[in-house]
Amino acid sequence: MNETETTSLAPSEARESIEPVPTYSPSIWNDPAQLKTAYSAAKYLASSDLVPEATYRNKPENCLIAVDIANRTGISPLMVMQNLFIVKGKPSWSSSFCAAAVNASGRFTPLEFITSADNGGSCYAQAVRIRDGKRLKGASVSMQMAHDEGWIAKNGSKWRTMPELMLQYRAAAFFARVYAPDILLGIQTAEEIHDVSGAEESHTTTVRFEMSAARTDEEQKKEEQH
Repeated sequence: MNETETTSLAPSEARESIEPVPTYSPSIWNDPAQLKTAYSAAKYLASSDLVPEATYRNKPENCLIAVDIANRTGISPLMVMQNLFIVKGKPSWSSSFCAAAVNASGRFTPLEFITSADNGGSCYAQAVRIRDGKRLKGASVSMQMAHDEGWIAKNGSKWRTMPELMLQYRAAAFFARVYAPDILLGIQTAEEIHDVSGAEESHTTTVRFEMSAARTDEEQKKEEQH
């Protein structure tokens, strides 16, 4: 009688046999042809009068980085350059970029800002995720938090002169970091860097966008009851 021999793999061998093979993804950093095309576009952008002068005018290398970020995030290179600039040697987004990028992503309904008088004034951002209809709520930021973290005490702090706007800017950043981190690429906003280090941001031109009217917690609860 013939017997059939079976061979069993050790657990480690079994894991190795089913591990996916790494895929190769061409980019401007590992594909000479793509790099040449991207650098050509960067030189055109560097010669434009529409790009911020201090960071990008006649600086094709900086424009090349902006083109790469634009390719990875699906955002216009001009929008990236108008909202990404340098603070103390670190790239940073303009304050308005977080909300503008979330609203332009097509993944969420426009951000809403819910305000409250708690803790000296607080705010959080919320939106509905389009793919599943789930309402997402970002972390709340308050004036008490700004005081405890030392943001208000920094030289030139805007928390003292325009607290309501700063609350909305920071609430938008909190929302984006949790629900759309790929848009920000781990880059902080200029205000976040300023609040931590006290660095002064350089002059830049930012893309304007409309922020939805802030609502109170009471108005929010009434809407959810209907």
